[in-house]
Order: sequence, then C-alpha cells, then structure tokens
Amino acid sequence: MDHIETLCVQAGYTPKNGEPRQLPIIQSTTFKFTSSQEMGQLFDLEKVGYFYSRLQNPTCDTVAAKICQLEGGTAAMLTGSGQAASFLSVFNICTAGGHIICSAEIYGGTYNLFAHTMRNMGIETTFLPVNPSDAEFDAAFRPNTKLVFAETLSNPSLSVVDIERYADLAHRHGCPLIIDNTFATPVNCRPFEWGADIVTHSTTKYMDGHGAAVGGVVVDSGNFDWTKYPDRFPGLTQADETYHGVVYPERFGKGGAYITKMVAQLMRDLGCVQSPVSAYILNLGLESLHLRMQRHCDNARTIAEYLDNHPKVDYVNCPMLPGNRYHSLANKYMPNGTCGVIGLGVTGGRDAAERFLNALTHCHIATHVSDAHSCVLHPASATHRQMNDAELKAAGINPEYVRLSVGIENVQDILADLEQALSTA
Repeated sequence: MDHIETLCVQAGYTPKNGEPRQLPIIQSTTFKFTSSQEMGQLFDLEKVGYFYSRLQNPTCDTVAAKICQLEGGTAAMLTGSGQAASFLSVFNICTAGGHIICSAEIYGGTYNLFAHTMRNMGIETTFLPVNPSDAEFDAAFRPNTKLVFAETLSNPSLSVVDIERYADLAHRHGCPLIIDNTFATPVNCRPFEWGADIVTHSTTKYMDGHGAAVGGVVVDSGNFDWTKYPDRFPGLTQADETYHGVVYPERFGKGGAYITKMVAQLMRDLGCVQSPVSAYILNLGLESLHLRMQRHCDNARTIAEYLDNHPKVDYVNCPMLPGNRYHSLANKYMPNGTCGVIGLGVTGGRDAAERFLNALTHCHIATHVSDAHSCVLHPASATHRQMNDAELKAAGINPEYVRLSVGIENVQDILADLEQALSTA
C-alpha cells in the first residue's frame, strides 16, 4: 500500500497517455448517450456511468475515491457540506421511528440536527457522555436503535472518543459506528483501523485547508454486514421498488451497498451535491494535507505549552499536552498529533474572553476552523449559541472557553498576537 503522503498527492486520478496531469473539472449537468437503452441501464443501476450530475459527476467521484483510499474504505460520496454528510450518513439507515445514540460532545450544528431537526422527522437521539461506562452505553440501546455516532475529536471541547471501545459496544448490539473524523483527518487517525464502520468529514475544514469551498464526504468501510440484521435495516436488505426491486447488498456487496443506496436514493431525492469546481478545489487541498497537518500540530503544541503557563489563562485544552485527561487516548489513536485546534479559558470569564478576541490582529474572529489561517471563536456566543446552560455544560463548553484554530503561519507571530491580546483581557 502507498504511504498516506503519496495517496494525498496521487490517489483517485491516474491520467493516461496524453491526458491532463491535473484532475479535469467536468462542469456539465448532463451526459450524452447514443442510445436510450444504454441510458436506461444506468437508471436501472445495471451499468456504471454518468447521466446527471445531481447523482454523480466524474470530478466529484474521483475526489471521493481519493478520500476513500486515504481512509482505507471501499466506497465514498461527496456532499454539498459536512452537515449534509452527517445527515445523509444517518438518514441512509435510520428513518422515522428510529433511534440513534450520540456523544453529547459534538459540533453545535450536528447537535441541533440530531436533537431538533431529525427529532421533527421522527428520529430520536440519546446523548451520552463522551466516554460513558459500559452500563450507561448498554442501557441507552433500544430495539429501534440503528447506529452510534461520535467525533474523533469533539468540536469544540476536544474530547477524544475511545473508538475501539465504541465500536465493540455498538457491534455487540448489532449497530454500526459512524465517526466524524474532520479534525483528525486520515493523516492523523484512520477510524476504520479501530473498528468504525462509516466515516464522515466536513471537507470544508482541513481537507480543503484554505476556506475556499464548502463540502463533505461519507466513506464506508465495507465491513458492516447489513444482511445480518434485516429487520433493523430494511432499506438495505429489502427490495427497493424505486429501482425495480434491487436489493443493494445482493447487487453491490458489503463494500458498495451503503454508498450506492445513498447515491441512488438520497442524493437523487435531496440533491445536496458538491459542485465539480468545489471538488477540484478540495483536491488541491488534499495534495498538501499531510504537510499542513504536521505544521498545524507543531504550531498548536508550541502555543498550548506557552498558554499553559500564562498568568491570564485559567486552563488550556489540548490533548497533546501530557496533563490533558485525554492524552493517553490521543497517543493511542493519534500518535503523530491531534490537530491544530486548542481551547483556552481566559481568566476573568466571558467578558474577558470577548475582550481577548476583539484585541487579536493576526488571529481572525471567524466561524470557520481548521484552515491555513489562524482563527478564533467564542463558542458560547457563536456556534453553540442555540444551547442553554445545561446543554453547554454537557457539551463541555464554559462561558470563558475560547476555541483557537492554529494556522500554519510562523508560530512566533501567532504567539506575539496572543500575548498582546491577553494583556488587554
């Protein structure tokens, strides 16, 4: 197998003699055929090809194939956003009347999606502490539980989920484990190697790396056997009458059933597609992902160590620090570093935190995170603003908590900016 660095650069697209070296942008909504019969075979899922870019596009599929190889999966699909990836990964196997189990420490948008929007669709969610006891975990399962969902590194609380343990507990109950691997990226963690079944990403973050294109991806490991649980996953194990009775595992096997169903049903009907241009931009970012992640981690570790000894900082949240409660789990799953995101509690509470943010010059206040620019956010008043105090506490967020996404600039310039801003707080 090629190393991850080589896959970042070369996976997915292999040009033939005389073809473009760089991935072409196939900016077309439709594709021409010489016969109606040939197009009909595509609509019947009897032939591989392209007929309409809402379902599949060559540029998008090529980039999805690269990410699939990076994660070590069997099939993948790009989406219009990371939020779409989270939704589709769940809705593909859990519809009205279903139930999911989720770590309480997740991105605020995902929390709202599961706790409110999907509840209105008839899907219930039980939120558990990020690493609950076995008894808590087992007690959360119901006969209608379809899956378990968690983030490798929670956004913004930076808790590290014990992927191997989550996978074992989920599988004990006949459910797949879905892991959002956005912050770690496959450069630092490959959840499939620890038992996860499906991985999602907001490709808008480190994979793009430059804040240029919104996108998401869903990757299937191909390891979960849907046919063992026909009553729990009827959408995958029973005939799909919208495609002439196809049974996805029978036609496409364990490695292709989940993603093919997602494309054929959900992308067809919901249309949250990533554009070919966005996929092209994403691919440019992927080519340097391995280099950027090392710099992000190096810079973040240096800054976390500096802040950990600062008189105007109450605490620093960085799993790469030896004193962090998740340090051992981080070393297990991400021995080369976690990511460039760290958290800090500014002395003086919420008002001091806001003064600190307003005084920064190099580090930009932005809702974004995980790209080349250093950026900063106050979650309680931004990404998690919709949560009440109890929900904020469950998500691991305090009023003084600041999320700092350390970029790839010179670390001394970032440190100088933090120092002058803390002097005003």
